[in-house]
Amino acid sequence: MKLDITLRNMGPESTRDLLRTCARAAEEAGLDALWVADHIAIPPDDAEGSNGRYLDPLATLAYLAAATERIGLGVGVLVLPYREALPTAKWVATIQELCGGRLLLGAGVGWMEAEFRALGVDQRRRGAIANATLDLLNRCFAADEVEQNGQRFLFRPRPPRPPILIGGAPPHALRRAARYGDGWMPMGLSPDDLRAPVAELRELMAAAGRPDPEVAVFTRLPIDDADKVRALLAAYAAAGATRVIHGARYTDEAGYRRQVEAVSKLI
Repeated sequence: MKLDITLRNMGPESTRDLLRTCARAAEEAGLDALWVADHIAIPPDDAEGSNGRYLDPLATLAYLAAATERIGLGVGVLVLPYREALPTAKWVATIQELCGGRLLLGAGVGWMEAEFRALGVDQRRRGAIANATLDLLNRCFAADEVEQNGQRFLFRPRPPRPPILIGGAPPHALRRAARYGDGWMPMGLSPDDLRAPVAELRELMAAAGRPDPEVAVFTRLPIDDADKVRALLAAYAAAGATRVIHGARYTDEAGYRRQVEAVSKLI
């Protein structure tokens, strides 16, 4: 099972120097991947902890692609209805090209009503919009020549498609993962709560002629108790998780390095 860590692309921790330094610390420690979040328009009454400051996740990953060499670079999750489909596919392909195939694409439908309102996107259509974007992403990475809106065009560069991990809750996220993606990204589920949906997802993937899914769990590991963490990771693996992402809390470089060191000892 792979061990990853989040990197804050929000709040006062999202400075260019701290992002670069923390990303390199995680890479040097041997962690498998870094993950950033996606928000575009945080309302004032939901801004605690970030003060509304969010760097765009794709731009952040492009920056980190130049600052690192080995570590995986993930967004968990990119809210697909917030962006036009074709420019999103171009962003994804460009980052995948420039980072040398290290991109991990978490994708979801979104939930924050205020953001949908600010963007002028009908929240009731978020599932349909996300499906259309996922369909285009898969078509763009399958062939150099693609058709969209009745127009043929060349989609280049066309590096290998990054793994697509669908965020969200069952049953819709599982069905979307089996149809368009490579796995699932649940958030905060315990090993006991994970077991049944993973079994369902494996059945859906098998029925679609797909390999067993990747399951990347976002959680906050109790890193001050190494024995407890090892037992928890073993339970996650037994429940079907293939990747655990530790949600790091920190305010400076020293705090992040402490989180990285604690997680790296578990590898």
